[in-house]
Amino acid sequence: MAIYYNGVAQTNNVANTIPDSINSLSTPVEEPKPKPVISGSADVYYRYNFQNPKSSFNNLTSFTNSHNSFELGMASLKAEHTIGKVGMVADLGFGRRADEFSYNDVNTRVAIKQLYISYSPSSKVKFTGGSWATHIGYELVDAYLNRNYSMSYMFSYGPFFHTGLKAEFKLGEKSVLMAGIANPSDLKTASSMPKMAIAQLATASKDDKIKAYFNYQGGKFNDSSRLYQGDVVLSYTITNKFSLGYNGTLQSRQGKMIISKWSDASSWWGSALYINVDPVPTFGLTLRGEYLNDKNNVLGFDGNIFETTLSANFKIDNLTIIPELRFDNASNLVGKFEKSSGVATKSTQSFLLAAVYHF
Repeated sequence: MAIYYNGVAQTNNVANTIPDSINSLSTPVEEPKPKPVISGSADVYYRYNFQNPKSSFNNLTSFTNSHNSFELGMASLKAEHTIGKVGMVADLGFGRRADEFSYNDVNTRVAIKQLYISYSPSSKVKFTGGSWATHIGYELVDAYLNRNYSMSYMFSYGPFFHTGLKAEFKLGEKSVLMAGIANPSDLKTASSMPKMAIAQLATASKDDKIKAYFNYQGGKFNDSSRLYQGDVVLSYTITNKFSLGYNGTLQSRQGKMIISKWSDASSWWGSALYINVDPVPTFGLTLRGEYLNDKNNVLGFDGNIFETTLSANFKIDNLTIIPELRFDNASNLVGKFEKSSGVATKSTQSFLLAAVYHF
């Protein structure tokens, strides 16, 4: 049966009996919700030490403890989601690199590298709770974020991550102050343990060519030891083909003696310069020169170490091929490097070839 509206026959479809203007009011259009951002990376490498050691790797830094072997680094999968004033990040790592990064955890061939939730009550304030990669130092755990594949001594013996609560405050257009409280470094769980303070002041020039980060962590690591560390990171983009990076750090430790008095502080410090040259978008070179002073034997080196690393970056879409030469020299023979005969030596040289992919 036809229905007449304003003298015109209509069908029996109920929706057709309602003018479009009324339809548009009664059915509000939903705004699309933000979708999660998924990213990931993977890296593999081969390393050969020219001393051809039989009982060691002649390697004293993180993630490249092998000799004459093809190795898997880490596969990472990261999910990020933000809606309104809140957001979350879940960053998982699989493999040996993840294992060493989360060395205090168990069964870490599958590791939670980062897991945190954030809330921004305004555009100038942000609160974050969970576990995140450290703000201290120049280098990062994900291979695709570094131009050198092998890691520095300062990265290897500084903190890897923090678990706690932090607040970030925007100071003007180019500066951010972060302050927080966290478990002792590299501990995702620390029941009944003391907590440490963390802080960072990040700033940049108006054109973003100069950036500076002043970093801190400090407090009791446990009831019988204290740790304090100051760290600075500087970067200078001179041109789009030439840039410099610098990292300097000083870490001090104290222990409690039997008579409940704190011992005098012992410290180690390091300094590194990064020279980056990119003649074309598909090729770049990075030279890292690093000096580590451990004359107080805080880390067990009982002296100083100097390393120089030259890395090339060949870029093919999302893939980076990194051939690398590295030279390490220690002032003390004990427990450092060895020749193929087993005799101790102060210096060692390595070649490394890595492939890094990210999306």
